[in-house]
Amino acid sequence: MNNAPEPAFPADAIPGVLRAMSPGVVDFLFRQLVAGEPAEDVQWQEEGTVLSAQAPGAELARRLAETELDALTPGELFHYVRAAQRLAAWAEGLREDAVSRYCAAPSGRAAPSGGAA
Repeated sequence: MNNAPEPAFPADAIPGVLRAMSPGVVDFLFRQLVAGEPAEDVQWQEEGTVLSAQAPGAELARRLAETELDALTPGELFHYVRAAQRLAAWAEGLREDAVSRYCAAPSGRAAPSGGAA
């Protein structure tokens, strides 16, 4: 016996835009509509540093890792992707700096035999 609620309408009857949105986004938009609020979520901008303004580093990596992607609106997802790109570029810069330092090491210094840093 299945006690799961039936969807309001079959999946093949869902319009294209709604089919592309996650259940979390559809739920958010529905709650905004019922409350008479705009569809754009602006409250998160008032709760601290937004992802688009967060400096690359450990805090940005933590925030990205803890974000529930299914709950993001399309605009928030765009900012999430941009923040992830900034973090990747920052990490690549760290790697390039470390490689250049390693390659510039005096030849008299023995290279490590293995292991990870």
